[in-house]
Amino acid sequence: MRIAYGRAIDANDVLGLLAEFDPHVAGTPPLGIDVDTSDIDILCAFTDPLAFTNAMVLSFQDAEGFTIRQWRSGKRAVVAQFRSSGWQFEIFGEETPVERQEAWLHFLVERRLLRLGGDGLRAEIVRQKQNGLKTEPAFGRVLGLDGNAYQALLELEQKSDEHLSVVLRNAGFRC
Repeated sequence: MRIAYGRAIDANDVLGLLAEFDPHVAGTPPLGIDVDTSDIDILCAFTDPLAFTNAMVLSFQDAEGFTIRQWRSGKRAVVAQFRSSGWQFEIFGEETPVERQEAWLHFLVERRLLRLGGDGLRAEIVRQKQNGLKTEPAFGRVLGLDGNAYQALLELEQKSDEHLSVVLRNAGFRC
């Protein structure tokens, strides 16, 4: 049975177990755009990938479907996944402070867009997600963003609310 995402995080003491890695809850549940297939994303920062990996294993190895891997390229992020409380959890860690991680920047701009675009934008993003799109491509499609939606959202994160309002109005949303 799936419980509220905040209760699932608390029930698994995820933030407490990861406290030394500056955990931030991100993704679709806190934005109110989650669908049945959504997971709970926890973003972390580490200085030692082995220490982070060991903490993940010690904390969650007994959880259903626990896996952990390290990317071979790029920032060599460490990603752990497991199921609990009716949710899929994805814990992502890299050496970059969370406040500068791309996933966090996406979350921040998506939150601003949803605040400015209101219920109409929220409903359209959820509809796109229910049709199989991931979050960033859903925003890209709904807002008519050109090119790579992930990069386009990163560029929007740098813009003012006034600029975001223009983007939303151009896409047919009232701000």
